[in-house]
Amino acid sequence: MPLTLHEPISQELLRKFDVPGPRYTSYPTADRFVEAFTADDYARALTQRRNGAAAMTLPLSLYVHIPFCESLCYYCACNKIITRHHERAKPYLEYLAREVALHTDLLGTQQKVTQLHLGGGSPTFLSDDELRGLMDMLRSNFQLVPGGEYAIEVDPRTIDVGRLDALASMGFNRLSFGVQDFDPVVQKAVHRVQPAEQVFALVAAARERGFESINVDLIYGLPHQTPASFDRTLEQIVALRPDRIALYAYAHLPERFKPQRRIASEHLPDASSKVSMLARSLAALMGAGYVYVGMDHFALPDDPLAVAKRQGRLHRNFQGYSTQPDHDLIALGVSSIGRLGATYSQNAKTLPEYCDALDNGRFPVVRGLALTRDDLIRRAVIMALMCQGQCLYESVDLAYLIDFKTYFAAELEVLRSMQDNGMVVLDDAGIQVTAMGWYFVRAVAMVFDRYLQSDRNRARFSRII
Repeated sequence: MPLTLHEPISQELLRKFDVPGPRYTSYPTADRFVEAFTADDYARALTQRRNGAAAMTLPLSLYVHIPFCESLCYYCACNKIITRHHERAKPYLEYLAREVALHTDLLGTQQKVTQLHLGGGSPTFLSDDELRGLMDMLRSNFQLVPGGEYAIEVDPRTIDVGRLDALASMGFNRLSFGVQDFDPVVQKAVHRVQPAEQVFALVAAARERGFESINVDLIYGLPHQTPASFDRTLEQIVALRPDRIALYAYAHLPERFKPQRRIASEHLPDASSKVSMLARSLAALMGAGYVYVGMDHFALPDDPLAVAKRQGRLHRNFQGYSTQPDHDLIALGVSSIGRLGATYSQNAKTLPEYCDALDNGRFPVVRGLALTRDDLIRRAVIMALMCQGQCLYESVDLAYLIDFKTYFAAELEVLRSMQDNGMVVLDDAGIQVTAMGWYFVRAVAMVFDRYLQSDRNRARFSRII
């Protein structure tokens, strides 16, 4: 559904719907994973894939987590290890190879991969030789098919033009630059100083080297940001014109993420200012020709993400919106989260625990979840809302042999009050999220979250806006 601009959100709607809630990169969400799901359960899921003829023909996605960073960004909620000791990377890469070997022992080395993402941390903490060795190791164990999406997250402070040449030679065709904000005051407040000129030069050099897609991450709601200051960053981003923009709301959860305790709450913009930043971002980016893909993503009209949105092929996974169908995702490295069939799994969050499992010849999986039929039905509804802004009753009825209106009678009753507030439109065919409702699409999705409805302790989640 194309988004049209409208009047600013009222304080009444903010009070009612700007509540803590999940981002729904999965359903059920990762906080519902249980330790009763073990490495043995994960091995069984791999075996089921190997024995399933249909599953074996479907390509894989790979995620590799590189946890190391040289410098601490105060806003960061990722699993990372802050160190300037680059020699720590070598043993970690050796453990990654062991983890891959456990997979190929069960799956063989003929698995086709169409999507690879290196995240962190800072993957560019690794040297060029280390990155090349990692890619060679992956290629010797998986078939990275021509034309796939091979992406790496880049800290602009850690690379130069020479490193771009090296990344291109390794087969990476997509880059994601962590920018967050170009304002020097904001950068200093979050301990991530990187001049705009540096980013502009790197993006220009990346284009010259033929990278197919360049993404830039932005965050609104950081300390000392104002709508006016963020307007200046948006002007620079429009001039930079990356293929994709990920625009995230800062989630201030200092009780969960220790680095955020260095950010003073009184320096954070209030909810009204954050709404203004979001509204002005929508106006600026859509006015510059970007397609609003979904909750936190924009793309140029010819980018595959925008094309997938138009064609109804958009998906959502642990990295956010994706063009890839719901393929199995093998996640490698400390704290990584993967998906196999109707299961989710997560590796150990600490390096000692991760290494100890591999030293003992075990997958480092420490928790996960086997989805129930109800989970699968609700996941289909939530992902339809998050990706397409609508859910058609008939498609769910046919896929899961239910009567939507009966199965979700209670949820539809809640949505009627949202309809009264202009968030959704309900008719005989299904649910449509309105332009206003896109601001609060997470709140719409939350209506179908059975776990959340039975557990009102939502403080662990960030606020929607």
